[in-house]
Amino acid sequence: MVNPWVALEPGADPAQRAGAIRRAHDAFTTGQAGTPGSGGRPDPTGSSVRSVVADSWRRSARARVSPDGTAPVELSDDDLDAYRAEHPLARVMPLFRDLMGTFAMDGEHLLAVCDAQGRLLWVEGHTAARRRADRMNFVPGAAWSESAVGTNAPGTAVAVDRPVQVFAAEHFNRTVHTWTCAAAPVHDPHSGRLLGAVDITGGNRLAHPHSLAFVQAVARAAESQLALLGPPPAASRTAPAVELRALGLDEAVLTAGGRTLRLSRRHSELVVLLACHPEGMTGDELLVALYEDEHTTPVTLRAELSRLRRALGDGLLHSRPYRLTAPVTADFDTVLRHLAGGSPAAAVTAYRGPLLPSSRAPAVLRLRDRVDGQLRAALLARRDPELLSTWTGSPWGAEDLEAWAALAAVLPQGSPRAPLVLQRVRELDAEQSGFPVR
Repeated sequence: MVNPWVALEPGADPAQRAGAIRRAHDAFTTGQAGTPGSGGRPDPTGSSVRSVVADSWRRSARARVSPDGTAPVELSDDDLDAYRAEHPLARVMPLFRDLMGTFAMDGEHLLAVCDAQGRLLWVEGHTAARRRADRMNFVPGAAWSESAVGTNAPGTAVAVDRPVQVFAAEHFNRTVHTWTCAAAPVHDPHSGRLLGAVDITGGNRLAHPHSLAFVQAVARAAESQLALLGPPPAASRTAPAVELRALGLDEAVLTAGGRTLRLSRRHSELVVLLACHPEGMTGDELLVALYEDEHTTPVTLRAELSRLRRALGDGLLHSRPYRLTAPVTADFDTVLRHLAGGSPAAAVTAYRGPLLPSSRAPAVLRLRDRVDGQLRAALLARRDPELLSTWTGSPWGAEDLEAWAALAAVLPQGSPRAPLVLQRVRELDAEQSGFPVR
């Protein structure tokens, strides 16, 4: 492919390509595709699957997404209305409608806008297309992140912070195989923070480079409009910057206003989640994100938040929704930004271990898997001996058979390290397969 982010180049046969991708998807989701040294993990290979899609399938599988699942609706009714009204992208919805509304209606497509977590905020367009989309919960308030439904244009665009087109069976979820979509991320032009993505969704007629270029242009127009509008009133208040370190630590360390505070484990989880959601989270969202036990009551959560507010001081935590009032620089977000910018070496340098390694909070687990999965995938793709050596020499990479096998494959011929690396590959392969080392 000339452009790996485009699903079909001009002149390609959509039906033929869709069939090849569907066969690869079936093999991957049923565990029939694999590579030596992968520890039994399925691995999409071959020219039928673009690397961006294969990487996304792997992330989806690591997040234990079902290819036959349904997108959960996380925001509805008043909660959705209030959240949309306060969201920064609400300011450019008129622009999105002006630029894309007629195109969506005439082409029987949908215009969709999601937040930085992949939750759909607006879904508009042709009536018949909306009825079809309703049947798979492609509706406002539904979670379409990769960790919720797997590979899809809006969810993948915010996951990798790149414009991307997803065609037919490239979608991880089988219910979406009749659709094609293209999405581009939108950033706050003042802070660079990811706000969400704008998406065009429809049939195979969208399987053309022009649709990706179109949403890219719309996203850039939205960022220009936001720059002209200036920061929203809430963002214009001066507030002390907050630094958060949570990689490799069970208890996160927060620095604000010259004061350093070691947080409790539960408070660490709360601050990590709120740092990921600068727009704020409702109490119900925090309950689902934090507690494995679905019977945990809102009273328990409110008590924790009250204690956290006292610990933070200086008005750093507000409610309705719960949010931090100052911008946060988080070490895990630094790693993700380096990866999105194509700098795995900088990401490895910034990485200090798994995010809150003892946490079992569902949303923290997903974020931990996302950071580790993206970093690991970037290292395997780059095939740099020094980066792979750094990874395998760390406590978190010491048992990674695939990384050791990749290191063995890229070491220069005659390297004195090769025998030791190959021995480690044999040891890990034996441990993970249950056979003794020979």
